Amino acid sequence: MANLYPKFILGSFITTEQRKFFNEFGFIHFEDFISPETVELLIEASREVQNNCIKNNTTKVNGVPLKYGADLDGQKLIQRFAFINKQHDAFKKLTIDSRFKALLSLVGPQARLGADEKDGMVFNHYVNGPESRFTKMGWHTDGLRDIFHGQKLNPMLNVGIHLNNLKPENGGLRIIPGSHNQSLFHLLFRKKYFLDNKPDRDEVAILPKAGDLTVHDGRLWHRVAQSSVVGEESRRRVIYIPIIAGEYAPKHEHSPTAFYQRFAGIVK
Repeated sequence: MANLYPKFILGSFITTEQRKFFNEFGFIHFEDFISPETVELLIEASREVQNNCIKNNTTKVNGVPLKYGADLDGQKLIQRFAFINKQHDAFKKLTIDSRFKALLSLVGPQARLGADEKDGMVFNHYVNGPESRFTKMGWHTDGLRDIFHGQKLNPMLNVGIHLNNLKPENGGLRIIPGSHNQSLFHLLFRKKYFLDNKPDRDEVAILPKAGDLTVHDGRLWHRVAQSSVVGEESRRRVIYIPIIAGEYAPKHEHSPTAFYQRFAGIVK
């Protein structure tokens, strides 16, 4: 089913067709959100942030652990940055793109970009090598975090900005369309959170080009499939930032580490 769904262009507002598709399937894919030049700028900025974090032996940002691994040459590699928008102006500038305002309408009038909340803007760097610590991620929903924090399940979207061209063999995001319209029981128990990475017969592969933007509902079941190729061809980088509602809950340098984040090592 990979790549058989329609793709759209994000303008200053969400069209009726786009809203209907998102409401039914719980995800939407916009092409050419950022230019190739901006893609390269963000990749270079991520290198600068990584070098600074390694130099300063940074292990957490606002209470959220960074995930360290090793690159193909054995050098230290940060494979998951939290709050990268607080660490480089290129990412901070990205958060104020006016087109994000159009996406807020998919949640409602109380929606906001979570640049200061949850994990802020996250930069994921996957590579399938012998010492990588981040090659896949098991089935999960993003909404479970509210339950871990003792909160009600608030509306949430996860916005992804993709910095690599992906083919099916590169792995990447897999979603179960329509699963955002499930009961609370199925949200909690349909899959074994993070432990189950098996393909689902109803899953769809999201195969973006560098510069594309995707959005999925926080209640949607999704996973990150491991690349079937190894080495440089397996490298993929993606930025995520949430759109959220509910009580404003910014994080800061003294924020505690969430309970579930202490088990991040199960994601390999």
